[in-house]
Amino acid sequence: MLFAEKVEVTSDAMKAQDVQKEVHFMGNVMVKQSQSWLHGDTVIVYFDENNETNKYEAIGTVTFEFKKEKSHYKGSADKVTYYPVKSQYILTGKAVIDDLINKRHVNGDEITLDMITGNANVKGNKKRPVKFIFDMGEKKK
Repeated sequence: MLFAEKVEVTSDAMKAQDVQKEVHFMGNVMVKQSQSWLHGDTVIVYFDENNETNKYEAIGTVTFEFKKEKSHYKGSADKVTYYPVKSQYILTGKAVIDDLINKRHVNGDEITLDMITGNANVKGNKKRPVKFIFDMGEKKK
């Protein structure tokens, strides 16, 4: 049996909009779930017709740490959108991710991170091309 993990959200203010099925958290927002966390200026939680969470949107100076069994990422972006059903994050605007397990660093305009597969798609532009930094390990003598 699978059990949904609890999500804890703290903020300076909150506004629920039942008709739109949204809850807006404003000011110093911290979202925690298991060992993962996300911090932003504003976080909007969207619900479907069954009142299940279908999307989180964090806006304004977003920092995060995402941990699963075999993955551990830290980073930042101007906006982070999370789809819990797909376990997918979309980071936009000055997006940066550090893969702490594989010792890799990537940044770009938009990064799509799939926490199930570990795949990442990165887009850049002429002013800010994609940058990928990785450690080749030590040379053996």
